[in-house]
Amino acid sequence: MLHSAAMDNSAGTTSKTPSLNDFRRIVVKVGSSLLVDSSAGCLKHEWLASLATDIAGLHKDKRDVLVVSSGAIALGRAVLKLPPGGLKLEDSQAAAAVGQISLARAWSEALGRHGLTAGQVLVTLGDTEERRRYLNARSTIAKLLEWRSVPVINENDTVATTEIRYGDNDRLAARVATMMSADLLVLLSDVDGLYDRPPGGDGAAKLVPVVGRITPDIEAMAGASGSELARGGMLTKIEAGKIATTAGTHMVITSGRVQHPLRTVGSARCTWFLTPANPVTARKKWIAGSLEPRGALVIDAGAVNALRGGKSLLPAGVIKVEGAFGRGDAVLVRGPDGHEVGRGLVAYDADDAEKIKGRSSADVLLILGYTGRTEMIHRDDLVLGGE
Repeated sequence: MLHSAAMDNSAGTTSKTPSLNDFRRIVVKVGSSLLVDSSAGCLKHEWLASLATDIAGLHKDKRDVLVVSSGAIALGRAVLKLPPGGLKLEDSQAAAAVGQISLARAWSEALGRHGLTAGQVLVTLGDTEERRRYLNARSTIAKLLEWRSVPVINENDTVATTEIRYGDNDRLAARVATMMSADLLVLLSDVDGLYDRPPGGDGAAKLVPVVGRITPDIEAMAGASGSELARGGMLTKIEAGKIATTAGTHMVITSGRVQHPLRTVGSARCTWFLTPANPVTARKKWIAGSLEPRGALVIDAGAVNALRGGKSLLPAGVIKVEGAFGRGDAVLVRGPDGHEVGRGLVAYDADDAEKIKGRSSADVLLILGYTGRTEMIHRDDLVLGGE
């Protein structure tokens, strides 16, 4: 595991430039635009071969490498000769069924040229949301790594629906990385990192080389939801960074628009998202990186201090309830400034949480008519940023 030096919240340098040699288990996310030539409707075989060579080099050096690969829908629509433009959900699912065969074969052949065996793993949101399925998925991937295979993972687009799908492989890759206790998540992108403003022709935008903590200012650099920059994918990469770093996994965004893209990690322009090397229990890692938040609790400054002092979140410290969550769902915990303090499993439904926010735990029985838990979120069910 990398030992990171001190840095500020948005940009800075470390005393040691990270490289892949600092990490033992690495997840590499590959997007459709890097893997598939949309104009020709075919795979970029030469680029894939160069990436496979990089993976083989890491594998020979006794490192575990996992791949999260997009491209099934893009390949499927090319094989089926579907017209350009958006696809209905059922069309995307059918295209994925066709394209996944080509995608799996391409990875198998590219890695096979180096004597590596590829293992295809298709996952859905439920495979990380439900604890038993999460453990089953982790066990399967762990066995592939034990056998020195390279797991090639993708969302199961043939059965995922609008309501339950991940929707982007950046966050899927972050969930896989945390599930498998990876040291590093590499997001190969069509951009070389996070910039302090949208890059333009005037050269005013500056690359942020290191992010020590994802603050509202860092989120603002990614662009507002629905903006041109956000549609380009940076917003989902920041969300992936939250998932990864909260659970103890470092992340780097670097350009994949070069041959042998992994060889330049640590030397080429990129943005590192680093995490404190604090131990994270298996349960808290699951909460931090593998559950989709269903809402949020905004808390006052006193409650923020109490949580950072090791206390549970009590109803009295909650000033606002957001979302339609149920008891036991994962929720975000935000401070009064909007910054994410952590996330955890809430002990009350949203309606009941709204009724008891700001009130003493002793008032719960009087307000709700039943004796609930003293805590809104118990300390054992709460993960703070940096834990």
